[in-house]
Amino acid sequence: MVFGLRLAGGRDVVVKARADDGRAVSCVAAQARLAERGFPCARPLTPVVGVGALAVHGEEFRPGGEVSHGDSPDMAVRCAGVFARLMAELAGVSVAPPLPNPPWVRWDHTDSGVWPAIDSLDSRDQSLVSEHIVQTAERARGRLLVGGLPCVLGHADFEAQNLRWQGWQVWVVHDWDSLAWQPEAALVGAASGSFASSGPPTLAPIESSEAFLVAYQDIRGRLFTAVELEIAWAASLWMAAYNAREMALCGGSAAGGVALRAQADERLRRANA
Repeated sequence: MVFGLRLAGGRDVVVKARADDGRAVSCVAAQARLAERGFPCARPLTPVVGVGALAVHGEEFRPGGEVSHGDSPDMAVRCAGVFARLMAELAGVSVAPPLPNPPWVRWDHTDSGVWPAIDSLDSRDQSLVSEHIVQTAERARGRLLVGGLPCVLGHADFEAQNLRWQGWQVWVVHDWDSLAWQPEAALVGAASGSFASSGPPTLAPIESSEAFLVAYQDIRGRLFTAVELEIAWAASLWMAAYNAREMALCGGSAAGGVALRAQADERLRRANA
């Protein structure tokens, strides 16, 4: 839950409250460190406070900027630049891992079945989810689980709807509740597939994901290994399959599922899955 408030002195602030699953303290601490270093994100104004079953904090109101719509390779390169800067900044932040990871990147869960257990989704009619979505998730997850790569802190919901731009400059990156503790290549891969989602989640074209991955490596000055590239492609598929399942169960947009079906074979091939 997000509330915009005007304080008695006229200052506009934002108060965020979410179920207290133990993640919020690390997420807000990392966000505060990045804001202190000048990264374009809202600056937290309070620490996380427990209020009943909720974790609550206040942050500055940072309005303005435009949502960018587009999934071209050029847009991918532009977004990859922001993500590379974000990941470089987070590499210098030391916080407790924000676990459990957000469910759309929680392929390493220990629940039974391919998906992490979520009552609100598991209680729905699972026949609405195509076998193709399930099989794609199973194959992508299988590759991710044997990757053997070290985990790092990263933003796991890098979608167009969470970014605001002023011209060609990023103005603000939102949704720091969605930090995760996964391999760098997996986080980059997930972002390469999701960066174009300006509304209902979808999957960027393969050539745009490839441009994102290439640009990220160039900017960070380090080439991914063959294994890291496979993990990146697998992560893009897992997140897309998770989102397609959720949309199918909740009656949302089918665009993500359509894109997943069109691209799954090639992404699985690149993932060696």
